[in-house]
Amino acid sequence: MAKASPAELVRQVRQETSKVTWPSRKETGLTTAMVFVMATIAAIFFLLADKVITFGVELILGLGG
Repeated sequence: MAKASPAELVRQVRQETSKVTWPSRKETGLTTAMVFVMATIAAIFFLLADKVITFGVELILGLGG
């Protein structure tokens, strides 16, 4: 693989960046909101799963009182 000069590298990077389709502000905001919603749902699910498993283990082993 031949080494490209720094100027050639910059030209190639600019050429590739021009091919990128950037999301609009609305799309970015919607995607960000969906990430927060899904992270919250996942956190609640794992909290509930942890509570159920903890309850089951305590019930089986007779721990916690």
